[in-house]
Amino acid sequence: MYTENRAKTQLNTSVNETVHTENISLNRQVYQRLKLALSLGLRRQILFAICDNLHLRNRIAARLHSTLAYPVGKVIYQRANVGDFSTPAYPRLVTLRLNLSDPNPIAQINEWLANYPPPMVGGSTDNPGRPLPMPGFQIVGVEMLTKEPVAVQRLFLNYLRLGEQHLSSQEFSHFVESSLLFWVSRPWLSAIQQSAAKFWHCRTGVFVFAGEPTPTIDNRGYPEKFADSYNLGQENLEHLVVNEEEVSQDIKQTNKFDLPLTSTTDLTQIPDEFPVQSPQITTNQHFPSLSHINQELQGLIKATINTDDSDQIQQILWEIEQLHIQTAKGEELGIAYQNLGNFYRLQIEQGQATVENLMIAILAYQEAVNYDENSPQLPDILNDLGTLYWMLHRIPDNSEEAKIYIQQGVDFYKLALKIITGDTQPETYTRIQNNLGTAYGDLAKFAEPVENWQFAVIAYDEAIRYRQEEIEPLKYAACQNNLGTAYWHLGQYDQPVENLTKAISAYKLAVVHYQQTNDPLKYAMIQNNMGTAYWNLSQYEQPIENLQLAIQVYNEALKYRTSVDVPQSYAATQNNLGIAYWHLANQPQTTKEDQQKFVKLCINAYKEAVNTAHSLSSLPLSFDLWMTHNNLGLAHYYLVINLSFNGDKKMLSQQLEAALENHLQALSGFDRQTENYQTTISYIISTIRAFHNELGIQGQNLALSKLPGHLLPNVLPKL
Repeated sequence: MYTENRAKTQLNTSVNETVHTENISLNRQVYQRLKLALSLGLRRQILFAICDNLHLRNRIAARLHSTLAYPVGKVIYQRANVGDFSTPAYPRLVTLRLNLSDPNPIAQINEWLANYPPPMVGGSTDNPGRPLPMPGFQIVGVEMLTKEPVAVQRLFLNYLRLGEQHLSSQEFSHFVESSLLFWVSRPWLSAIQQSAAKFWHCRTGVFVFAGEPTPTIDNRGYPEKFADSYNLGQENLEHLVVNEEEVSQDIKQTNKFDLPLTSTTDLTQIPDEFPVQSPQITTNQHFPSLSHINQELQGLIKATINTDDSDQIQQILWEIEQLHIQTAKGEELGIAYQNLGNFYRLQIEQGQATVENLMIAILAYQEAVNYDENSPQLPDILNDLGTLYWMLHRIPDNSEEAKIYIQQGVDFYKLALKIITGDTQPETYTRIQNNLGTAYGDLAKFAEPVENWQFAVIAYDEAIRYRQEEIEPLKYAACQNNLGTAYWHLGQYDQPVENLTKAISAYKLAVVHYQQTNDPLKYAMIQNNMGTAYWNLSQYEQPIENLQLAIQVYNEALKYRTSVDVPQSYAATQNNLGIAYWHLANQPQTTKEDQQKFVKLCINAYKEAVNTAHSLSSLPLSFDLWMTHNNLGLAHYYLVINLSFNGDKKMLSQQLEAALENHLQALSGFDRQTENYQTTISYIISTIRAFHNELGIQGQNLALSKLPGHLLPNVLPKL
């Protein structure tokens, strides 16, 4: 094991000046020790190299790489006597620059090893051979976090704290079979020592290089090119385009998704609530100072504390401070910090889900885990941490960090599931699996939708295994609904018939547990979800049958989704119903008589949708109102032009006027530079031509009189 060595003097020089002989000698000694530590190939080493001079750091890191990455002329691992097959040189040291968008060094190492696993050597027809040793890794670029948002800086420290959980586990040995070297500046060393104390205590060596601090600049272009390093590309993010309703920040509320024009559904994923706990508060006692409590945690509390809660919070903090002073057992400190987290969690559950309250609860629970990682309540605490990050990623102001936060939530849920099983703690296990499925569904909006929805399906399936339908029918139904939602999303990317069929089956298993009289809104929500799945399935097989089933369940949903009780949901389902009628009218097997009937029903549904939507003022909708106006206009036009319309000229004019008015309404909602705007202009021109063809020049003049003046130059030349 290597002990700390601290420089007695510091360099007082720029990068181009001659370094003092004593410091040169000292740095050479430190370098030789560091090189020896890396070249020995020891397992599970966590090393820290401290250097404030970035140029010096770059030179030393590059020299280590060039010396150790490919020793003996880069052919050290060439095999002999194996015919024509040979193994390319495999590095002994890999240099990775910390990914500032997601500063998780362990994930970066795992990604590198997944792309470049140790090759097998020494094999023959009778012997499969053995894998080459895993390389060591040096992580550079930590200092650049200083220029990133505070949330990203905290995230790096959180990843180190998560790594603490694996230091003694088998999983840890999989990625650190050799050495892991972190290059950090002194400010970041202090941050790690304070905020990731257990990770710091697991170090096996510290190597301090003397050098004058240099400004933190973006030196990713600095000529520190590490020869033959693999350059891992940036992640290609695929965004799942889903219009989303306003979601309550209360974890107990549902999370409703509605799709855009082609179809709309609630697609609700229901995360389980926090397990019921309450902080243990005693009488108030003033405290003079809190020198032992995390300064970041203190700062957040002091910045947000209000008069009503001041006494209770101060009491909890005073008790924590006293336990620190008395060097109490980790279990006692863990309970105290958990009480602090519980207090803020209660505030969040009561509607005060601010960024500050969420972060205080997160920091308090993380401190509880740090001090007592063997607590019997550890799975619940880790679940709460996952849920708090899940909530944090949904706060609109945090849109840039949303992916980072939801990934954190996933990590905490997965960590909780490593320490329990469904057989031993079924209630907690199912809660966490359900929440994990919800988090994966949200993560799919940011990256790898197919993979993340597949993970969501696995998590929900696992939760359902341990949900006892007879004892907890509503929770069982919620899981089935969530599973149906996951299958629906998966069906948008892969094996649509199979996945949509599974979605419908899950929705059917869910809806039977909701009574129309006792819980009509959830009953209607799942009927709506099922209708959308039927609509999607109609695009692939048995269109008439599946569209009729979609219409049936949409109408069932509308018995309870009324314009008075839930106008937003009512409008969304009416929009869905209009779409289903439209597609049914346009099936080749549909007769002219039925076409007229279905188009009229389509118009009625669309009218209900747009009229209700406009009555909601500025409330958010889960479908594109302007596209629905366009659809309504097309339905009016289609009724009199494409079908055997048997009305008089007055009725024909009314239908065309309604078509034109809806297209003009749609146009007002589109930006002029978009394709939707230009498409709507073409609809308007077609409608004006229909006025002329059916009603003559007087009809055309009537249509033109309804156009805003600024549109005439665009429309008249095209008539």
